[in-house]
Amino acid sequence: MKILFTMLTLMSFTLVCACGPQSTDRERIVPPQTETMNEMRAETELAFQQLSQQFINGLWKLFPSWAVREGYYEAAIHIQVPDKTYRAYLLDFAQTYERKFAALDSSLLSINSLTDMALIKNFLQRLQWEYTSFKSYQWDPSIYNVSHPFSLILNTQYAPLKNRLRAFNTRMRLVPDYYEAAKQAIRRPAAPQLALAIQQNTGALEVFGDKVEKLVKDSQMFDDEKEVFRLRLQASREAINDYINFLKDLQTRLGKSSGFRDFRIGEKLYEEKFRFDIQIDASASALYLRALEEKNQIHNKMAELAGKLWPKHFPDIVAPTDPMEKIRKLIDKLSLNHASKDTFKDVIEKQIPQLANFVTQHNLLYLDKEKPLIVRTTPPYLRGFAVASINAPGPYDKNANTYYNVLPIEEYSDEQANSLLREYNHYTLQILNIHEAIPGHYTQLVYANQSPSIIKTILGNSAMIEGWAVYAERMMLDAGYGDFSPELWLMYYKWILRVITNTILDYGVQVKGMTETEAMNLMIGGAFQQQAEAEGKWRRATLSQVQLTSYFAGFTDILALRKEVKKRLGDKFDLKEFHESFLSFGNAPVPIIRELMLAKIEEKGEL
Repeated sequence: MKILFTMLTLMSFTLVCACGPQSTDRERIVPPQTETMNEMRAETELAFQQLSQQFINGLWKLFPSWAVREGYYEAAIHIQVPDKTYRAYLLDFAQTYERKFAALDSSLLSINSLTDMALIKNFLQRLQWEYTSFKSYQWDPSIYNVSHPFSLILNTQYAPLKNRLRAFNTRMRLVPDYYEAAKQAIRRPAAPQLALAIQQNTGALEVFGDKVEKLVKDSQMFDDEKEVFRLRLQASREAINDYINFLKDLQTRLGKSSGFRDFRIGEKLYEEKFRFDIQIDASASALYLRALEEKNQIHNKMAELAGKLWPKHFPDIVAPTDPMEKIRKLIDKLSLNHASKDTFKDVIEKQIPQLANFVTQHNLLYLDKEKPLIVRTTPPYLRGFAVASINAPGPYDKNANTYYNVLPIEEYSDEQANSLLREYNHYTLQILNIHEAIPGHYTQLVYANQSPSIIKTILGNSAMIEGWAVYAERMMLDAGYGDFSPELWLMYYKWILRVITNTILDYGVQVKGMTETEAMNLMIGGAFQQQAEAEGKWRRATLSQVQLTSYFAGFTDILALRKEVKKRLGDKFDLKEFHESFLSFGNAPVPIIRELMLAKIEEKGEL
């Protein structure tokens, strides 16, 4: 009856319009139901956009340090004290906005807004899980560190130095309260996280050191401002030192009684964290099994290449019958071709423009030459986690510098430095630079800042971000980077084996109870890694959870998406268009980007 009534209504409306006067501007006649639906869609879309902006504004009040990292410097003067009141407010914020977004009729939203909504809901649910189930605020002292936003305020020229020093000064007022709240929150820490907190907070003292004191002394600030700054600076140093001493005492006391919390989080929490952080259509256990299978396939490819390369590099030596031994001997020889301790950073700097030229010449992706990339030694407060990393500006300050952080290998002992240099040899250092810089993280984050959806940029998905960087390595070699050198490909397979092993290691350590000895055998024996690299990765697997799986998870998802898009577009598929379209959606999870790209193809027949 309802369908019949609707049809009769539509017929009556059409007849009335047909018999009436003709429209001089040939307007399209829209049934009233369609007009109403369009109005409802427009109203719901507007309501979602307004609520999203309220959510973002609330986010920056709750997380001013995060806001500064995103380039939102209006939050620079603020610091949140991580006490009980703050945690209660966080939960209330998450629950309130979850209800508000749930009240919207999602069926009336555009696909872009729907995907933003999915990211927001995931964030809000994860925030609640973090403070009610995971509770890392109780056992991970390394999350308490004030230094990074202070460093950004000092070193990013978003305003005159005098104004930045004033923001620095105002922000310092609650540093003692911040660390006092941190001490109150910590219950029974895990040993690796405790050690990292001591290391990085010791490094944080540099941010509050002589350099900033001299800047204030030479600045145009008023004398009374300088005095307040000096007093707050001293109070901040004392608060950081007090926290370090508190942690050292805790370390000694718990070490004597074996009272540390186990750094392993177990299967239940791991699967939950994986679901929130990785956001792919597979469980952590399924990805782990896929990684085990892929490891065997890579070993076979390496064995085939090693057989071809052996006569070239060992012409007078009979090849070992054991394929793994043959691969190892070749890798060991090729790894001797590396930079020195003193030239490591310089070699990285020289390779960046070479990579950019290759991308441009092979029409793989548009590169914005106006976005600066600065190679620097990793600041002390960021050390202890990775050999290299990227610090990129956020969407609110798109033109600020991007920093490529490189550990100071020149400060290492000869033994440790040589081990790292063999790992990051002539071949793998190029792959590292592709991954971290061009067209990897640096390029991807430049694109992310251009995305029209700030939600997709700030609520970044680690599997997409790391997956793109790993995909970029393979894409460059497939395009002929390195002139299809079999030596480079052998080392690439070693590198991708590390990506696969990251997943096996992380799941194995956190869920299956893998020991350090077993982990070292996996990395050195099964993935041909150097001792220093394996030791660093073991430490990382004890410090973080799930993040190490993001590389393999994102990489496999992006490859699958490219294959799907290529099949749909056929002869119209263009690799450069695929890359630029993929990156245009910010840091969204790959499944969400897939929805957006396929919707685009469905609507326009192209990307």
